[in-house]
Amino acid sequence: MCKNIPWKTLSEAYAFVGNSLLKPMTMTSTIGLDPAFWEAFPAFDGAVAQAVEVCACYAEEAGRRAEGGEDGPQRASVEYTRLFVGPPSPAAAPWETMYRGKDVTVGFGQATFEMRELLREAGLEVRNANNQYEDHMGIELLYLSELCRREATGEGATESADIAAFIEQHPLAWIEPFLDRVSEAAPNGYFAGLLLVAQRVLEHHARLLAR
Repeated sequence: MCKNIPWKTLSEAYAFVGNSLLKPMTMTSTIGLDPAFWEAFPAFDGAVAQAVEVCACYAEEAGRRAEGGEDGPQRASVEYTRLFVGPPSPAAAPWETMYRGKDVTVGFGQATFEMRELLREAGLEVRNANNQYEDHMGIELLYLSELCRREATGEGATESADIAAFIEQHPLAWIEPFLDRVSEAAPNGYFAGLLLVAQRVLEHHARLLAR
């Protein structure tokens, strides 16, 4: 396995974004609205640092709006629902299948089966009240988080080439068009910045594994 890779820090970064994509902020942590959280977020490289700054600016603005009486978590949760739930349908579908071809309208396909098999091989099971498909971006990032956690603790049995292949073939293969849809539907929103951070971390991780 590749040396000098901050597996624990990567695991925590992926876990934060993954969990943030699976539940609205009113049902999970509101730490993403705390500028101090983003100040402490690992700046793996310059590109990640720039993306983190986008989130930090959003958090600072949210703080100013809160002083005026706005409910920041509620605002982010409304954005979450419009983007990833609907009705009538998600403005930015969070499933990989939807980005595997043109004009895909059914969110259950080959990518779902591939992720289901990868999770099974890793001894992981999807348990969520929303019955999300396994190729949900949040689930893909949580799977990657678990691989990183296992490497950090010495439990890992996955070759670096396999982790690199997963990153390239799954989350990194579709996060850009996914982010494009999010940015179009909710420009300057919370999730555009969050997904930009995820994209930059994935790119950084892929480069580390390619060394």
